[in-house]
Order: sequence, then C-alpha cells, then structure tokens
Amino acid sequence: MAEEAVLGFLEKNEEIPDSGQFADERGLSHDEIVNVIKSLNGFRLVDAEDIKKEKWVLTNEGATYAATGSPEFQLFLAIPEEGISREELQRKLDASVFKIGFQQGIKNKWIEMGKSQAVSRKVQKVDDKVKDLLLQIQGGKAINREDADALKRRKLIAPLTWKGYSVKKGPKYASKRKKAVTDLTRDNLLRGDWKDLEFKEYNFLAKGLPPEGGHLHPLLKARMISCERKNSFYSGNHCLCIQVRRQVQMIFLQMGFEEMPTNNYVESSFWNFDALFQPQQHPARDSHDTFFLQEPSTTKLLPEDYVERVKQIHESGGYDSRGYGYVWKREEANKNLLRTHTTAVSSRMLYLLAQQPFAPKRYYSIDRVFRNEAVDRTHLAEFHQIEGLICDRGLSLGDLQGVLHDFFARLGMSKLRFKPAYNPYTEPSMEIFGYHEGFKKWVEVGNSGMFRPEMLCPMGLPEDVQVIAWGLSLERPTMILYGIDNIRDLFGHKVNLDLIKSNPICRLGLQ
Repeated sequence: MAEEAVLGFLEKNEEIPDSGQFADERGLSHDEIVNVIKSLNGFRLVDAEDIKKEKWVLTNEGATYAATGSPEFQLFLAIPEEGISREELQRKLDASVFKIGFQQGIKNKWIEMGKSQAVSRKVQKVDDKVKDLLLQIQGGKAINREDADALKRRKLIAPLTWKGYSVKKGPKYASKRKKAVTDLTRDNLLRGDWKDLEFKEYNFLAKGLPPEGGHLHPLLKARMISCERKNSFYSGNHCLCIQVRRQVQMIFLQMGFEEMPTNNYVESSFWNFDALFQPQQHPARDSHDTFFLQEPSTTKLLPEDYVERVKQIHESGGYDSRGYGYVWKREEANKNLLRTHTTAVSSRMLYLLAQQPFAPKRYYSIDRVFRNEAVDRTHLAEFHQIEGLICDRGLSLGDLQGVLHDFFARLGMSKLRFKPAYNPYTEPSMEIFGYHEGFKKWVEVGNSGMFRPEMLCPMGLPEDVQVIAWGLSLERPTMILYGIDNIRDLFGHKVNLDLIKSNPICRLGLQ
C-alpha cells in the first residue's frame, strides 16, 4: 500500500517534498512510508534526501499541566477571596503543586503572604499562560523563543528532532517494483524467462551473521598455539592443544625439556616395534591389537645399516644380551600402521641423536596414538599419550624416581608409589601409582622404566649412556579433574553437549 502510493505519486509528479506531510494526507503511518522509501532508495528506484525538523514536545510533567493547569494557577484558584492560612492551603493541594505553585505565584505577584502566615490573592483575576502555551505546543503550533526557553527551564517541554525525506525518481525508477531473483533455476532455463529476470546483486563485503557463543569441549579448553616445526609438515602449521595438555607442556618446559615432532600418525612397524627391541611374535603386534594400513601397506624408507644392526640384536643378541633367537623378517618391519605409542617418536629422536657427537637431552611429546582395543568405560581406539625421556650418562633408577616425583608433584600429585612391571624395551620397568585425595585410594597414573641396551646401542649411542622414560595418558587426568567416570562421555560421538557447556576451564595444581 505505502510502496504503491509512493511510486504512483512519482509517476505523475516530480517530487515528494515532505514524507511526513505525504503520509498525513493519505492517512498512512510515517514509519511505514520511511521504511518503503529506504527500501526503494536501496534499489535506486528513488533518490531520497534527509529532512530534519526541530520541534518541541511536552514532557510528562508538561502534559499533566496541559490537562489540569499550571501549579501556580491551581494554587491561585485554591485561595479564597478572604485569604487562607499557609498550612490549610498546603493541605488542599498536592505537595509538588503547592511547592512549585507558591514559588511561581510569588514570582508572578499573584499572591502574597502576611505576617500571620496568611496567604491571600494580590490580584483578582489571572490567566493560565503556561497551560495555553503547552496546549499550543501539543497542537503542533509554534511559540516564540522566549516562552519556549521559560518552559524548557521548568522542564515542561523538550526538543525533538523529526526526521523525514524528500523523494525524487531514481535512475532505475519504475511504477512497480520487480522482485529481484536470488537463484537461477532449471525451470528458468527451460522456459527461457531468465532473460527477463532481474537478479539481486551480491554484496561480497557484507558481514555474515555473528556466530553464537560456542562452548569448548573439556579436551579443547585451550587456545591455538603455534606448532611449526623445521623439516616437518603440520596441517596449517597449527594444532589444537587442550588445556590440560598445555599445562603439562608448561611443566615439561619448566623442567628443561624440548618437544619432539609428533606429526606422523602413520609409522612403520620398524620404528614402532623393532627399534624398541620388541620381538616380531609379540602379541601387541597382532592385528587384534594394532591398526595396520592397507594402502600404503609398507614403507621403503629405513636406514639400512641401522636395520641390519636391529636384525642382529633380535636374532643373536649383543651387548651382553642373547637376543630372542628367531629369524627376523624384514617384511614384518616394513608394515605400516597407526602408531600405538609415541615411543616410536622417541626411537627416531634417539637414533638422530646418536648420529651426532653425544650431548645430554631431555625430550617430551604429547599426541594421539591408536590401539585396536574393545571400547569400554576406560578404553577407546584412540587416545593421547604423554611421554618424557632423559638421555645422559650415569643415570639410574633413583634418578627416574626423583624426576617422577618432581613431575607429578607439579601436576598436584605428591604421593607416589612404584610397582615392578615388564616392558620389552625397558629394564627395570615400573608402574606409577598416585594417591587420589578425592577417591581416597591409589590410582595407576603411568608407566616408566630405563631403555634397554639392546634398544640404545644399535642406534649408535655410547654404551655408558642411559635413557630413563615414562608415559601416561592425557585422558585419565582430565577425567579425574572433571569428575568423569566414562571416557566415552569425554571423547567421541556420544559426548553430551551439556557436559561441554557446563564444565569450566580447570587448572592443574602447578607448584
């Protein structure tokens, strides 16, 4: 209706000089006319120019006095010809009306008060000029500046800027707007009517809708941190580092460790098993426990001299070891798999360290590993592993226990116990137990040990060099910190979104 009125008027006339007057003459809402003009102007059907008019409007107090009269006029009418005491007059009027009316009545010389506190009229007749002026403003009439200033000082009126438009035909004027089409359809092409369609222009600079505030998963309550590595590939050179992971990373850095590159999820069986002196018939190398790749199924990039030394140590031993006494097969070592532990990364780093003049090193890694395990409350087919190792001369089991006490104390676990265990590539080996104050019991938190000479010496490390190492999962401390007893509630497709929204960022007990 409003759009038809605007376009129809411009079809026979050059201009709409005042949108407010135009709306009043046709009984339309000015707001509706303004919205139509803005829309038509955006499509260049019309050209619109702003019109601003200043006018006075009544305040709430002013509107009250326009209806009931000014306070001074009400007070004057309340005074009888013989006069009245101040107290009695005050009881007859509202407190605010009496206070303002008395002051204005004295100022206007309408009333006077004698020595006996009696109030009497000083004149017999008055006109309520204030009410008359307010009614003029309410009716849209203009008043002189002096009167307007007086009413403004009394806060009975306030200025209001009225905004409207003057409108002329635009470069794309038409008596009726065509609806712009946003999509070209198959039917348009078949009918051939696409030639007559008017398509909506794309605004490639327009901002999209702001996204709603998101909620980070407990394993993702962190910031993006740079993980650029020399001579290694990272997708976008960034990785998401979880909050607990970031705290553990800071602990390692405070203890003087440097991070190992963990960008290779796919490893060869050689680096994942054979280099660690793990025999090829070990149950962990069975397909029931490991994910083997179908394509590419094998690797061809192995250091041949080192492969030969690993084969020798497996078959016939060396460095005071008898080996395993079996026929070592290269085809087994070449098989590609999803790494089952980040110790595969450690074996690569120690081999590279052995190719240089020896220098003590402290390495750590925190990244994802994969196991072909049955999924239950405490196990998933993938999880994150934290690993730390120290390579130096003269290390002992006592050094390992001391480092573990320091590391876990920084995690907030000061009570530790150690239990003898077996690992193919560490001897001695220890399981790590920490006392959980919340559960009031000892909880297994990791595994540790000293790498065997059968693993280190074939790499080329000096025989008097030892390596102490330990590892733990990232999910277990996270579950403890967030009070989660089922790992599937923390990681995977069954995660409850309420868990993500309700859990705050937590902080480990750093010391």
